[in-house]
Amino acid sequence: MTLDRAILRRLSEIVGPANLLTEAEDLAAYAYDATSRWAQRPEAVVFPTTTDQVAAIVRLAHERRFPVTPRGGGTNVSGGSVPIQGGLVLGLARMNRILELHAENLVAVVEPGVVLMNLNLALAQQGLLFPPDPQSAVGATLGGVVAENAGGPAGLKYGVTKHYVLGLEWVLPDGEVVHLGATTTKNRTGYDLTQLFVGSEGTLGVMTKAILRLIPKPPAARTLAAVFDEVAEAGAVVSKVLAAGILPAKAELLDRWVIQRIEEMMPLGLPTDADALLLFELDGAPEAVDREVERVTAICRASGARNVLVARNADEALRYWTARKAGFAAVFGKARTTLAEDVTVPRSQIPNLIRKCKELERASGITIVIIGHAGDGNLHPSILTDAEDPEHFQRAQELMHAIFNHALALGGVISGEHGVGLEKRPFLALAVSPRVLQVMKDLKRLLDPHGIMNPGKIWE
Repeated sequence: MTLDRAILRRLSEIVGPANLLTEAEDLAAYAYDATSRWAQRPEAVVFPTTTDQVAAIVRLAHERRFPVTPRGGGTNVSGGSVPIQGGLVLGLARMNRILELHAENLVAVVEPGVVLMNLNLALAQQGLLFPPDPQSAVGATLGGVVAENAGGPAGLKYGVTKHYVLGLEWVLPDGEVVHLGATTTKNRTGYDLTQLFVGSEGTLGVMTKAILRLIPKPPAARTLAAVFDEVAEAGAVVSKVLAAGILPAKAELLDRWVIQRIEEMMPLGLPTDADALLLFELDGAPEAVDREVERVTAICRASGARNVLVARNADEALRYWTARKAGFAAVFGKARTTLAEDVTVPRSQIPNLIRKCKELERASGITIVIIGHAGDGNLHPSILTDAEDPEHFQRAQELMHAIFNHALALGGVISGEHGVGLEKRPFLALAVSPRVLQVMKDLKRLLDPHGIMNPGKIWE
């Protein structure tokens, strides 16, 4: 027990009794994130509503040396918001205001608890968009989106979160508040510490405000679905589309297993006998989008597509993207434990990675589902297993190791958007050199000498 009565009393003084949870049944909900194999109940959960309160809480943790795990919506799939060493969960969901919105400068200032979907609903009223779109957007908060450097399907054309964070208000691990970056698009003033903290997974402090870059919402968007009888063949098409000078907003891949499970959950008329479905969204000026739809359709047909279905209207397009968003639910609902990875390889190597996954599946007899962002080489091979079956789980982990090694051999990385968290700690040394790993640890030690911020994550 790291939180004694004096600490709990001080936390209550900082945020008020209504914003402090200590009962076992309340704490249980904060023991998990969206992974299926990590759980650890915290000793308390606290909900600050101001930057000063966050600073006071972190300062207390620094002084008393207790663990602090920042948490937003808990939708991450790396184990990153699981309080693996107990201590305190710092829940930021009640800091949920859009503080400023400057349409003329394409800038918004938000608190960490703002839900991503709510932000984009507010922006849509002014014809604006914040492009990063993780599949958990309905529940993901901006604090978590920044902490994980979240991506999503739109990463192909629009990039990921780091491309849209201009500045941060940040509470360092000793409780001091610093302001980084600016509201200007260009800012070359010393080291870019803003980008150091984006993607730091809660290990280097706490975001209390973010200055976000926005873009005008494209005037038109159209969706098409290409049906293939061989999944690796589908994975090769995106490079051909890009080589033709077309940059889709999204290019997503679903394999046969995912298609069939989606149809079981929510029948949408997807072709369940197909080996793969490749979804494209093209956006921009209406005339240009119409021409690109014709060209992508032709490329898919010339590349072996059995059929190309072009959504007739926005409602039909929404059906296809609803199916894509349902993909992870379909996967996680079919196994006691799912190892949902997000390896990323150069786009040209997507077919090679897919073939390796299918080869490993055949050799092992363990289901490996493939879903992901084919447009930027970020695939999510998901291994269906059971952590309570030691032999099966060990084999599944060996498969995961083999997939990581193959991705690295292809010039890829072990995580494109989910982060390291708890899931990939054992594999980090495969992906970075000992010197780079030591630099990371030195930065952590410099900023958080007592190791209180989200301890136990990233490295073992």
